[in-house]
Amino acid sequence: MSLDLHANPIDLTAALVDIASPSHSEAPIADAIEAALRALPDLEVVRFANTVCARTNRGLGSRVVLAGHVDTVPLADNVPHSFSTDGQTMYGCGTVDMKSGLAVYLHTFAHLYRAPSLAHDLTLIAYEGEEVSTEYNGLGHLQRDHPHWLEGDLALLGEPSGAIIEAGCQGTIRLRVTARGVRAHSARAWLGSNAAHRLAPVMLAVAEYQPREVTIDGCTYREGLNIVHLEAGVATNTLPDEAWMFVNFRFAPDRSLEQALEHVRGVIGEHPDIEIEVDDAAGAALPGLGQPSAQALISAVGGRVRAKYGWTDVARFSEMGTPAVNFGPGDPGFAHKKDEQVPVAQITEVADALRAYLSAK
Repeated sequence: MSLDLHANPIDLTAALVDIASPSHSEAPIADAIEAALRALPDLEVVRFANTVCARTNRGLGSRVVLAGHVDTVPLADNVPHSFSTDGQTMYGCGTVDMKSGLAVYLHTFAHLYRAPSLAHDLTLIAYEGEEVSTEYNGLGHLQRDHPHWLEGDLALLGEPSGAIIEAGCQGTIRLRVTARGVRAHSARAWLGSNAAHRLAPVMLAVAEYQPREVTIDGCTYREGLNIVHLEAGVATNTLPDEAWMFVNFRFAPDRSLEQALEHVRGVIGEHPDIEIEVDDAAGAALPGLGQPSAQALISAVGGRVRAKYGWTDVARFSEMGTPAVNFGPGDPGFAHKKDEQVPVAQITEVADALRAYLSAK
């Protein structure tokens, strides 16, 4: 399918949604995006697997990166797109996460890349593999193998944010906490040691934990420590010899990953016959709203800014020294749902604000 990047971003969103692109099947949409970008003259375009990158080199003195992932979760009989009876809402897989944001970025890039009004050089990244394991993430591959593509004065990620700026993101650590015991018949419990009971001090420490609220650049982040999975048991008349749980720590971006890990280990403490392993960890991203380029974006959206609580790929830019924010249409609560949807008015709203920002001298 061919894409018209100069089309109305609502129509471009519909066209992107209609190219089914569940994770690991991104080649058709990457082909279409690459062809559309290569059709634009005077532009550097490269492709790495199913990640497509383009950028201007006009020497404007600053650079803004526009990034969005091309993959979606598996389809749920929700492609092609459809509209509500009043035409105000578009439905379909990827409408909110995040083909509407990607459409806005592609549309704005195509309209402004040679415009005299453009205030910043632009980099456009349409990347694969965001909805699956980190090892497949195209932005992560760029960070590792081609880091210069992530360089800029500010990066925008088209994750759904309700058409306002969601700044930075919190980090996340998932620990696997395992207790060992000795299996025995419950009628003769003194012959064994109940592994589930050994987890009790850790469970109590997590339950009594008082999370912080941290304000950075006017954005308030709320930390959280929670048990999110728990398993034990052999039979209903048997003491388990193993019990384990996942403990998840969401931490504010004033902590480094190392500091956060040290903190959560301190909260859990050391206990005999208990092992603690890091199952997953990702650093946070500072909001970076003090940067002049970010201040101009805040002005373009009327000062509407809030903290991003979940983790997003803005953290990859932050690790590279590029301040980053989430900015896209739609309610993230509809992501991954069968009735995934986006208000079409927000697509227009984000497109207008982005063009105003990038055109501001």
